[in-house]
Amino acid sequence: MMKRGFLLFSFVLLMASTALGAGPKTYQVTGPVIAINGGVITVQKGAEKWDLAFDQGTKTTGDLKVGAKVTIQYQMKATTITVKPAAPGAKGH
Repeated sequence: MMKRGFLLFSFVLLMASTALGAGPKTYQVTGPVIAINGGVITVQKGAEKWDLAFDQGTKTTGDLKVGAKVTIQYQMKATTITVKPAAPGAKGH
């Protein structure tokens, strides 16, 4: 479940991360589309359901619809980083 949520925001930033140079590693998921709701596509991969965000900037070829088998390429990118204070007595790097 947590993996699915992380992938959701990662896919939204796919185009932006590509513009930043080498960027993060590219991954892919393949399976049938089980839902398209707004800017989110849900793909069934084995027993898991993967929710991935997309927008008008996402390159799409073919007829994207429920039931179609798709291969989606995505990248993971952090959207926020919160640094916590060091524990008392902890040494920094």
